[in-house]
Amino acid sequence: MQRTREKPEKMPENNKARKKLRVCVATCNRADYSKLAPIMFGIKAQPDEFELEVVVLGSHLIDDYGNTFRMIEQDDFDIGSKLHTIVRGEDEAAMVESVGLALVKLPDVLHRLRPDVLVVHGDRFDALALATAAALMNIRILHLEGGEVSGTIDDSIRHAISKLAHYHACCTRSAEQHLIAMCEDHARILLAGCPSYDKLLAAHYRDDYMDIIKNWLGDHVKEHDYIVALQHPVTTDIKNSIKIYELMLDALISFNKRTLILFPNIDAGSKEMVRVMRKKGVEQHPNFRAVKHVPFEQFIQLVCHAGAMIGNSSCGVREAGAFGTPVINLGSRQTGRETGENVLHVRDADTQNKIYHALELQFGKRYPCSKIYGDGNAVPRILKFLQTIDLDEPLQKTFCFPPVKEWDISQDIDHILETQSALAVDLGGTNLRVAIVSMTERNTVYSCSSNDSYMQGKIVKKYTQANPKTFEERIALILKMCKEALSDAVCLNCRILGVGVSTGGRVNPQEGVVLHSTKLIQEWSSIDIRTPLSDALHLPVWVDNDGNCAALAEKKFGHGKGVENFVTIITGTGIGGGIIQHNELVHGSTFCAAELGHIMVSLDGPECMCGSRGCIEAYASGMALQREAKRLHDEDVLKVDGITDMKNNEPVSAVHLINAARLGNSKADAVLQTAGMALGVGIVNILHMVNPSLVILSGVLASHYQSPVQQVIEQRALPSARSIRVLTSDLEEPALMGAASMVLDYTTRRLY
Repeated sequence: MQRTREKPEKMPENNKARKKLRVCVATCNRADYSKLAPIMFGIKAQPDEFELEVVVLGSHLIDDYGNTFRMIEQDDFDIGSKLHTIVRGEDEAAMVESVGLALVKLPDVLHRLRPDVLVVHGDRFDALALATAAALMNIRILHLEGGEVSGTIDDSIRHAISKLAHYHACCTRSAEQHLIAMCEDHARILLAGCPSYDKLLAAHYRDDYMDIIKNWLGDHVKEHDYIVALQHPVTTDIKNSIKIYELMLDALISFNKRTLILFPNIDAGSKEMVRVMRKKGVEQHPNFRAVKHVPFEQFIQLVCHAGAMIGNSSCGVREAGAFGTPVINLGSRQTGRETGENVLHVRDADTQNKIYHALELQFGKRYPCSKIYGDGNAVPRILKFLQTIDLDEPLQKTFCFPPVKEWDISQDIDHILETQSALAVDLGGTNLRVAIVSMTERNTVYSCSSNDSYMQGKIVKKYTQANPKTFEERIALILKMCKEALSDAVCLNCRILGVGVSTGGRVNPQEGVVLHSTKLIQEWSSIDIRTPLSDALHLPVWVDNDGNCAALAEKKFGHGKGVENFVTIITGTGIGGGIIQHNELVHGSTFCAAELGHIMVSLDGPECMCGSRGCIEAYASGMALQREAKRLHDEDVLKVDGITDMKNNEPVSAVHLINAARLGNSKADAVLQTAGMALGVGIVNILHMVNPSLVILSGVLASHYQSPVQQVIEQRALPSARSIRVLTSDLEEPALMGAASMVLDYTTRRLY
C-alpha cells in the first residue's frame, strides 16, 4: 500500500500553494558528491516542491584531483557557483587557510542564492566552513551522516557541524543515538540510511561490469582477481600514516596482483604520500593502475567485483559491505565505525608482513551482504523530511539537555516510525513460512549510569506456502516470499536489518550451511543457504537449527529472559531443542549439540528416524504418537464413547490418541504415559549433564508433557536437581521469533 501525502489538508486558509523549498546543495570533493548526487537528482525530479541550487568548491576544482566538477556538469546539474577555496600545500596550515578562504568567499554566494536550507555532508574541513557561514547567516542546515565515529580529527569536525546544523539525516541507529546523546532534538533527526546506497544497490549488478573492469585494469584481468587500494592521510598522525602507506605499497607489490590505486584526498600529508608512491614507481609498475578519479557508478562495479579492497577509506567499511567484498582496513582512521563481517582491521600496521598476511587471509573471499548503512530508500525519506520543514518556526535551534526524551516515544512523522525488524524464515517439513518480525527496545529508566531495557518482539505479517520438494523450487520460493515481505515492510515502516533462517537438521551457523537435514526435508543436506539469499536480497543472512532458534527466542522474548542457564525442548513432529549455557547458545564441535530428541532412553526401544533405537523422539514425538495411534486404530481399540467415528479418508493422528486418553481409553493413556516417562527420563539426563536452572517445553505437545515430566524429575533426578522448574512456552512462534533474534543479536565486528 502506498501512503499518500496529506500536505493539501494543511494549506493556509487563503488556499495559496505551498512555497517551493529553495535547497542549496554544496559539494566539496568526489567522495561527498557520491552521497549528495542521489539527493540532487531527487530534488530535481520534483520541481513543484523544490528549487535546487548547486555550489561547488574544494578539491572539485583542482586538476591534480581530477577536476571532478566536470562529472557534476555531465550529470546535467547547473552549477550556480564555483569557489576556489583550496590553499595548496597539503599540510595542517594549508587546511586552516583553506577554511579561512572559504569563509571569505561564501557570504557573497549565500547572500545571492538565499537558500531556505543548505545541505552539507560529512566531516571535511570545507564542510565546516560551509556550516559556519550558513549558521552565522541564519540559513537552516541539514547535515548528512552526523553522529558517526571514525577515530580521527574528522570526528571533531563532524560533531562540530552537527552542533551548527538544524536538521540531521543519519545512516545508522547508533549514529542516531549519538546525536541524541549530543543533546540534538530527536524530532529533527531522521534515520535515513546512506544516500549512496540508493544508487549503489540499484546498480549492484550490471551486464557490462567486465567491460568496466577491463577498461581500468586491462583485458586480462578476471573478476575477483584484482585489488582496489585507497589510503588517505590521518591528519592527527601524519608521520605514521605515511609509514603505513609505504608498507601497504610494499605489501601490494609483493602480493603480485593487479591493483587499481586511487590518489589520496587533499588532507594534510597527501603530498608526502604521493611522493612515496612515485618514489616506488607505482605509476609505471605493470601490476598497478594509479588514477585520480573514477566515476562513482564505475567505482561501484570495481569494488563489487574486486578480490579485496585495502586502505583506510570509509568506502571500505561502508559501501563495500553491501557487496560482501573483503576489506583490509589499515590504521586508526576508521576506528569506531560500524563495520560488516567483511572488514578485517589491521590497527597496528607496523610491518609489511602483517599487511601481506592480511591480504592472504582476505583476498578472494566473499562475505554476506551487509546493509548497516542503508537499504536503498534514503533519498525518499530525506525528501519527505525536507518537505516537513516549517520555515515559520523560529530559526534558533534548541538543545535537549539530559534528562533526554524517553526512548519509547515515537516520532510524529511517519518516515521516522520505522522500527528495527527482521525477516524470519521457518523451513518446516510441510510448510515454508516467512514473517516480518518487529523488535522494539523499550527503556524504563534513563540515567548516565544505568539503562534498563528489554526487547519486545511482534510478528507484523506472516506468509505461508507449502514447502516444495526440490532444492531449486525451495530456494526460488523463499526468495519470492522474502521479496514480497521486503516490499510490504516499506509500507509497514519496518526497517529490515537482515534475514534469519530456522531449519531442521544439523547446521553450521558460521558458514550458513545445512550439513545434514531431517528426512522431513528432502534434498537439503550440504546446502549453502546463506549465499544465494544474501546475494539476491542484499541483506546479511543467518542460519541455525530450529531447536537452537527456539532457545534464542525464549532467551530474548520468553521465560529465558535474564536466565543464564536453561534448556528449551521442542515437542512437535519431532523432538529438538537448544541449550543456553552462560548466556550463550551451545553448538558443539560438530554442530550437533542439543540434539535432545536423540538421547537414548532405552536400548531396545522403537526404531527412530535417525536409524537408532530407543531415542526420545521414537517415544514422544508427534510422529511416534501418530504411529501408536494408527496401531491402536488398526487393532480397533482406539475408539471410546464420546469420540465420533472418523471419516473414511481421515488419517489417524496424535490428536485422536490424546482425545481417546482424555476420555478414558486405557491403552491410549498407557501410550502417553510411556511417552511422558521417556521424555522425562531424557530430561533428567540433561539435568545431570548441564545442570540448567530452567527447562522450557515448547511446541504443540508441551502442555500434555509438563506434568508427567515434572513428576519424573521429582522421582528420578538427583536431590540437587529436583527443584528445577519445568515451564511451557508462552511464545506462539518460537522458530520465527528465534530466527529474527539472530539478526539483531549477531555481532559482526572483527579485529586482527
